[in-house]
Amino acid sequence: MLDYHLHLWPHSESSVSYQLDQIAQYCEQAARNGVSELALTEHTHRFVDVANLVGPFWLRFGHEPTSTAMAEYFAFHARNSLDDYVTLALAAKDAGLPVKIGLEVDYYPGQMDAVSELLGQYPFDVLIGSVHWLGTWQFDDIDNDVHMHEWTLRSHETAWRDYAKAVDELAQTHSVDVLAHPDLIKVAGFYANNALACYAQMAHAASSADVSVECSSAGWIKPVAEQYPAKAFLDLLVEADVTFTTASDAHRLERVGERAGDLATMLEARGVNELASYTGRHRSMVELRSI
Repeated sequence: MLDYHLHLWPHSESSVSYQLDQIAQYCEQAARNGVSELALTEHTHRFVDVANLVGPFWLRFGHEPTSTAMAEYFAFHARNSLDDYVTLALAAKDAGLPVKIGLEVDYYPGQMDAVSELLGQYPFDVLIGSVHWLGTWQFDDIDNDVHMHEWTLRSHETAWRDYAKAVDELAQTHSVDVLAHPDLIKVAGFYANNALACYAQMAHAASSADVSVECSSAGWIKPVAEQYPAKAFLDLLVEADVTFTTASDAHRLERVGERAGDLATMLEARGVNELASYTGRHRSMVELRSI
């Protein structure tokens, strides 16, 4: 098994660098859960380099009540250096730890060419793409009252449609190798009547862009209490002949590789017996339970 969605930097008021022994602990915890290949994939929005590049894009949506909340979010999170992050990941590889150098690439509409050019300067093994906001609305920030209140004001059908469109757009930029938690829009438990159509659109997007899709246990610990992707969505992805990675989206040590066996069983039940592994952003297929 593999886990292609692990975060490194802590949630803190200042930049605090992790050390090799802490990454080693991640690897040990993964091994206990039957996972032997990890991708370190911190968010792009945690890096000053990316924040300086994309600028305060939320100002384009000044009329949105969530604009101020997003500005505060970036001011809090964008504190780290890509150079420091990649240097640490390289050191982990050099120390023989079973890690891949990755990044979770947030979707910045109209700016992905510039983001790709920046990231192309680094020796990443894998880039996973995600949509965490629509305009300035961070629909998955379930701990923020401002963002959660928006769910009571917006049409769920429109939210799902806009999310699927953004995921489609991200895939077509060819800036990422994997789509992370592809149906994240459901995280707070708000479903829509057009969910199946949205699943179909995203499955087609993944197939046409030839990107892999993450099968993640993280949704089981969210209010939605369902893995990513949903079973109906997973069926469409399998029909579209999409390749998969597996992930725990771990923000804490004890969750690294969480329920990896359940993900494997779910994929095997659909005839999926291989996973996509990445080196230098080149995909190779490995047996699901072999690594």
